[in-house]
Amino acid sequence: MIDNSTIVAIATANGIGSISIIRLSGPKALEISKKITHRDDFQPRLATLSNIHDKESNLIDEALILYFKAPFSFTGEDVVEFQCHGGVAIANMLINEILKYDDARLAEPGEFSKRAFLNNKIDLSKAEAISKIIEARSEDAVRLLAKQLKGELKDFVNEIREDLLFMLAYTEVTIDYAEEDLPDDIFQTIERKIDSTMIKLDNTLDASKRREGMIEGFKVAIIGKPNVGKSSLLNKLLNFERAIISDIAGTTRDTIEESVRIGTHIIKIVDTAGIRNADDTIEKIGIEKSIQAIDEAEIVIALFDNSKVCDDEDLRIVELLSQNPHKQIVKVLNKADLENKFDTSKIDEHIEISTKQDIKPLIKAVEKILDENTHTDEMSLISKRQVDAVENTLYNIKNAKTPLETGELEFFAHYINEAILHISSITRPYDNDEMLDVMFGEFCLGK
Repeated sequence: MIDNSTIVAIATANGIGSISIIRLSGPKALEISKKITHRDDFQPRLATLSNIHDKESNLIDEALILYFKAPFSFTGEDVVEFQCHGGVAIANMLINEILKYDDARLAEPGEFSKRAFLNNKIDLSKAEAISKIIEARSEDAVRLLAKQLKGELKDFVNEIREDLLFMLAYTEVTIDYAEEDLPDDIFQTIERKIDSTMIKLDNTLDASKRREGMIEGFKVAIIGKPNVGKSSLLNKLLNFERAIISDIAGTTRDTIEESVRIGTHIIKIVDTAGIRNADDTIEKIGIEKSIQAIDEAEIVIALFDNSKVCDDEDLRIVELLSQNPHKQIVKVLNKADLENKFDTSKIDEHIEISTKQDIKPLIKAVEKILDENTHTDEMSLISKRQVDAVENTLYNIKNAKTPLETGELEFFAHYINEAILHISSITRPYDNDEMLDVMFGEFCLGK
């Protein structure tokens, strides 16, 4: 439940800058603002330049003040924002002055957004999008999250929920009025609704799994036998020596992960230990992690050495690739500046580069794959909580099919009710107080 206190927090990043924004929300927001400015002529949505004073009437700063009258504000409460000069000292002085007044307290992380949710200004899908768009590091993430801010996921949830309520309503009519003359095609209509709803949910889950790297970064694994140039490639992509380069086989004994931008995309590059038959226990663990990195990566860059004859270790890499046909794989022949000794028929379509000279062909190939994965109008989920909700919805709908076919309508209704609860949890769940505290607690202060 919302308490009646007035909360305050800095809404801009800490540090020195041109301005700092202090946000005040609650029933006493306007009253406190009048006291510290010594004026009472604030108009809603009209910027006012005013001096700010402490309780002894000493000048603190001159600030631009914006007043948003409830319910026409982000939180749905009276909100006042102070745009004062940047710097830690001024912002802290202003906050400390506000806290001297009754009912004012520091906001908890995410409390402004939590109040917006509880006052029906936003739903949970929009709240999650707000939280993540603040931390977005790529244009991909911004585009995806902007759709949720606009209400795309909310519309999707409402559509699924209406379909489920339609099924439930028809079922209840059949149970309550079994002896009445009801349309003959009721069950066929419900079955069609079930099938179409399952397809929508399956498509959404598939699209979300393909595009989950849009927010955190797509994982790209560099694999190959020892000394083919994996660490050199990583360093070239990063433009600094992150990995140790050595002629000694097995130098990299663990996975190394770094983030880099390619085009509009953020990728997490994983430099893996060379895959070969090894006797060293530590190296064996590194190789096992390399194989795991292939499983977890959206894109696999398989590196081969143009200057060496193709051997059993190279063929082991080719075999691993054939075991992962669903992966986006880029085969790369490195050291193209040296004499060719590698049998290229073993790796069919491939790209030739030299990490000592130019890797642009590889960058273009990876960027093309990322563009194809991200430039789509499909609806996507942005958090594990949302994915779990859709998976549980789908699970209950699938379980509902059998009792529908056998005429056990009470069991069918039970599963559909469960499905409605799970899909509704994405936007506005029931009995949500504890979950809200956990979720909004992950927000930054002032949001």
